[in-house]
Amino acid sequence: MTAYPTDLGAPVRTTCPYCGVGCGVLARPDGTGGVSIQGDPDHPANFGRLCSKGSALGETVGLDGRLLHPVLQGRRASWDEALGAAASGLQDVLDRHGPDAVAFYLSGQLLTEDYYVANKLIKGFIGSPHVDTNSRLCMSSSVAGHKRAFGSDTVPGCYEDLDEADLLILVGSNAAWCHPILFRRMLDNRTRRGAKIIVVDPRRSATGDEADLFLPVTPGMDTALFCGLLVHLVETDALDRAYLDAHTSDFEAALSRSRAIAPDLATTARLTGLPKSDVASFFTLFRNTGRVVTCYSQGVNQSAQGTDKVGAIINCHLATGRIGRPGMGPFSLTGQPNAMGGREVGGLANMLAAHMGFAPPDIDRVRRFWDASRMAETEGLKAVALFDAIDTGRIKALWVMATNPLVSMPDADRVARALAKLELLIVSDNVASSDTVARGADILFPAAAWGEKDGTVTNSERRISRQRAFLPLPGEARPDWWIVSEVAREMGFAAAFPYRSAAEIFREHAALTAFENEGARDLDLGALVALDQDGYDALAPVQWPVPAGGAEARRLFAEGGFFTLDGRARLVPPEPPKLAASLCDTYPFWLNTGRVRDHWHTMTRTGKSPRLGSHRPVPFVEVNPADAARLGLSAGDLARVSTTSGSTVLEVEIHSGQAPGSLFVPIHWSRDTSSDGRIGPLVHGFVDPHSGQPETKATPAAIAPEPMRLRGFVLSRGPVRLAEGTWWARAAIAGGTGTLFAAHGTAREIAEWAPDLFPGADLAEYVDARADVYRCAAFSEGRFKGVLFVGPADGRPQWEAAKLLLARPDEVEDRRVALSGKPPGGQPTGPLVCACFGVGLSAIREAIASGGATTPEAIGVALRAGTNCGSCLPELRRIVVQEAVA
Repeated sequence: MTAYPTDLGAPVRTTCPYCGVGCGVLARPDGTGGVSIQGDPDHPANFGRLCSKGSALGETVGLDGRLLHPVLQGRRASWDEALGAAASGLQDVLDRHGPDAVAFYLSGQLLTEDYYVANKLIKGFIGSPHVDTNSRLCMSSSVAGHKRAFGSDTVPGCYEDLDEADLLILVGSNAAWCHPILFRRMLDNRTRRGAKIIVVDPRRSATGDEADLFLPVTPGMDTALFCGLLVHLVETDALDRAYLDAHTSDFEAALSRSRAIAPDLATTARLTGLPKSDVASFFTLFRNTGRVVTCYSQGVNQSAQGTDKVGAIINCHLATGRIGRPGMGPFSLTGQPNAMGGREVGGLANMLAAHMGFAPPDIDRVRRFWDASRMAETEGLKAVALFDAIDTGRIKALWVMATNPLVSMPDADRVARALAKLELLIVSDNVASSDTVARGADILFPAAAWGEKDGTVTNSERRISRQRAFLPLPGEARPDWWIVSEVAREMGFAAAFPYRSAAEIFREHAALTAFENEGARDLDLGALVALDQDGYDALAPVQWPVPAGGAEARRLFAEGGFFTLDGRARLVPPEPPKLAASLCDTYPFWLNTGRVRDHWHTMTRTGKSPRLGSHRPVPFVEVNPADAARLGLSAGDLARVSTTSGSTVLEVEIHSGQAPGSLFVPIHWSRDTSSDGRIGPLVHGFVDPHSGQPETKATPAAIAPEPMRLRGFVLSRGPVRLAEGTWWARAAIAGGTGTLFAAHGTAREIAEWAPDLFPGADLAEYVDARADVYRCAAFSEGRFKGVLFVGPADGRPQWEAAKLLLARPDEVEDRRVALSGKPPGGQPTGPLVCACFGVGLSAIREAIASGGATTPEAIGVALRAGTNCGSCLPELRRIVVQEAVA
């Protein structure tokens, strides 16, 4: 049994485990395994604000679905057995096939200390360079762009620049949903200082709705836009010649290529698909505004030309000297909470620890520091190539930590087939039912989860923050660094892996960053090398570099000082922009993938929260209204989306922000949460030649109606299994689980499910065979257990009111009430709009109808909606307009 502390005391300062903003969190355990969550008002990333996901963290720390014990060949095992099997299995592959046959696949969910130990083991002692991370899928093009331009993977600015800029440009970023705390800072800047916001994105997302200028660029043509901008800046004499001469090189080559791509405004407009007037407005605003920050995220990175897109943006900032100064600079918005920390310790296959590469002096330096017995000497395989090598038999053993590649990788079904060919598959995870875990690993290690593990993460502005444990380790779960260290000791490397705390690992990591550095490398934590346990426990958020005897650096490169051999930045000539694939008659749509507001990755955490599950409960595809009309699709219909590598069935959402000829689908659903919502199998594996990052924003696709005769839902205490061939999606709701479904057949046939869905229960039933309607309510010993409702697809039953039955089961005594789906005294909230405060559409409409809340601000005063992270503000504005029209 897990022992919980009884002395609750002060809240624990920790860091949110979601995006790269790195928000501070105050966690106060309740002594029974739960926790209350608040934003940390003293943390410089968020100053007390949290987004909807962060606000709901307290709903996600339960132990349901957790992997709590080691598993060996499908059976529960002791730690000694599992560690010994992992060590001997890796050693066996090493002896028979050599180090090139062993690979690790890591995650931006790991803490820096976990990452450091894993990289040390595989690169320094197993001797394989083949360790990569799911961060390859989200920000490696930014890394490659930084290294080409700056000579190092350095983000030059800080979050304060978002407060001080006069022009904020977001490229390929739905920050309103994916980085809402930062986007709220941008909106506050506009209110306070009048800053302008420009959004460049093929899809008009919630971020685009807030823009002063929205530029719906043709997919893949971001490079053309910024090449045209560079030419314009030259022709209007808007360059910083002094900065160019003193601190950069290769300007003329970059300009020549930019002129070849986009020589004038008209060509830029034609290539980007934008009106010339809008392109001219963009050029003028950039030219005439001194303080400009250009933020870019997955829409730029997740491209077969992502590195060139990043480079084209950086070129414009270098050419105007708008870098490293207050309110100026290119700014990569990182996707994961510790993608930056992973980069710092060599989590990418083409990097060594401490931001060193595979140049001979760096290899030698790391070898000597680690006293490595078998040091990797070449770059390893990047994620897509790594799984290709598993498929072809080159990689024989794989250790996956804290990630779910069977959902997140492109061509994911091929990845699943490849994993089946391994001689040894080890998985460290904290969930027992992810697609990758369920595939059948030889060894499963139960890893600690957020709230239980202790270490550091680094956010998008280079700020290192502590993630502190506030819950005990449940079952036999252990920190990832401990698991890796114990395997290393079993393999005979005990002297190099003596760690007994995360603080020891952090000190070693910091010492390596300072080792033979003397200003030659950007990452320097020399001032933190001597932290003892108390100092580590008390470590306040700090931005690197922090060299010994020096202060932390907020901004870099205002006065040059780049980390190239000559100290000058490179303006890199981009290749002519193009997409990796082409449309055809069979696949005439561009398929774009991304996130939704209230979910994270594959929902192993956010999927536990009823609040977060209410906003988008089913996997969907966004379609332009004209395309939907042409194809005979209506909102709520089911449609099959197909590509050359797979197909899936999704619910249709019609959205005017979706460009004609394009589709948008979210990435979050897995086999555990839907029958048919995985998107990874549809995405092709074309990669950027520099970064190895796959293009997940532009896959040729087709869409067609997928009619099913019946629609319905099940409300139950826990997950239920529906008949084979049924389309379904599962979401957490108050009191249990809600499952929306679609099926062929008749309502009478669906009625046959009821005894299996509610075994041993007493069923109250309503049947209208002529109308094809069936309802049942389940009771056990007089206590309400759940309902099954089904009806024709064109008049499908709605579950908003019925969900209140499960939320307040003690009030459900009358079986007729349960069958009506309308509990007495309960008012349905309608579809959730504000997840931070649980405000639904019904309450908002009522506030508007009363006449007292006719603006989003007034709604905020009345209901608090939109007053925290602000990610629902665009939706509130749309509702206000719609209600006014109605």
